[in-house]
Amino acid sequence: MLMGIKEIQEIIPHRHPFLLVDCIEELEPGVRAVGYKAVTYDESFFRGHFPQEPVMPGVLMVEALAQTGAVAILSQEGFKGKTAYFGGIDKLKFKHKVVPGDRLRLECEIIRQKGPVGIGKATATVDGKIAVTGELTFMIG
Repeated sequence: MLMGIKEIQEIIPHRHPFLLVDCIEELEPGVRAVGYKAVTYDESFFRGHFPQEPVMPGVLMVEALAQTGAVAILSQEGFKGKTAYFGGIDKLKFKHKVVPGDRLRLECEIIRQKGPVGIGKATATVDGKIAVTGELTFMIG
């Protein structure tokens, strides 16, 4: 299964320039999602982060993971048309920088859910190397 931007936008409300997931490659509604972000030199944030050494901001990597997790959790029948908000971030670690030309693999597995609150174990990698990992709490509203 491959979902493009149009299909992703049917599930989450994010739009350009803040939609940070290009496609979803794997989806088990309410369980997990795997997506990708092609990091290009054209990203507007590279003009200021950093002009001499462009590096994708960590907060945007976490946001891309959250959007991937939101696709997983909002794909459940009871949450269609809702929005997933950040409820918390825990155990977050940055291990590898992401630069233009990288293809960021985004994976979020929902490890706990009770009603409208879920926790996802999220990992972003580039060429098999972990860039960031942590737990994200989603609150559905």
